[in-house]
Amino acid sequence: MKFNRALPCVAAACLALCAAPLRAADDPSNPKFAQLDKNRDGLITREETRHIKDYSRAFDQADTNKDGKLDRSEFVTAESIHDRIAAGKYVDDSVITARVKTALLKEPELKSLDVSVETMRGEVLLSGFVKDETQRQKAMKAAVAVNGVASVKDAMVVR
Repeated sequence: MKFNRALPCVAAACLALCAAPLRAADDPSNPKFAQLDKNRDGLITREETRHIKDYSRAFDQADTNKDGKLDRSEFVTAESIHDRIAAGKYVDDSVITARVKTALLKEPELKSLDVSVETMRGEVLLSGFVKDETQRQKAMKAAVAVNGVASVKDAMVVR
């Protein structure tokens, strides 16, 4: 039986990564926790996080004892959840962009490679060149029909 020499290194790295959140939870010098804990009671209230965009869901999920406050450990969990939510929104925009590009490719008589697609928070921007007004309308209609698109802005130019 052959022994893989990298295995102990991989195991050590995994343990270090798993222990990092635990150390952060016990670390009284967690700067973000200290900054948010305005009354210095060692707990973060919903009021103390109200200025952070999209934090409510993370707060609710991390508040395991449902006391309306986050201790240091719960705060680390809330930060992780909040980061995942923010990353998920970015991924959603990428998925929407891909779906709109696919819809444009499927549109007959549309030179979809001349149309650029950008997405931010579900809002799609179509830019580039189209042959005529009919192609512009087809591109707009195809983009609006894609699931997840909140709105479509037209920056296409007829040439």
